[in-house]
Amino acid sequence: MTFTETEIYVYSAILLLALCSVLTRAGYMVFGDYLPLPDRVRNALRYAPAGALTAILVPELLPWREGLGPVFDYKLVAGIVGIIVFLRTRNTILVIVAGMATLWTLRWLAD
Repeated sequence: MTFTETEIYVYSAILLLALCSVLTRAGYMVFGDYLPLPDRVRNALRYAPAGALTAILVPELLPWREGLGPVFDYKLVAGIVGIIVFLRTRNTILVIVAGMATLWTLRWLAD
């Protein structure tokens, strides 16, 4: 079985990324007690989940098109409805139901 240069490149990239992922996770678990984090780093890590969630949601709610910038989509309205429901009820299930119901209703009305 022979591999082309492209296949070798892809497989080696996958293996190297997997190795980096395992080493970074295992390294912290193995050496975490021996290498304490400074207080500034601990305080910064408190914001990591909010930053990750923002990095996932903003591009989804504001889809960018090349040369146009952000383009309006029904997902943005559904996201705003979900935020309002969360601020009023603090119930995760109601946020999901309200956001999805809004999105489906707007898409149904648009067709």
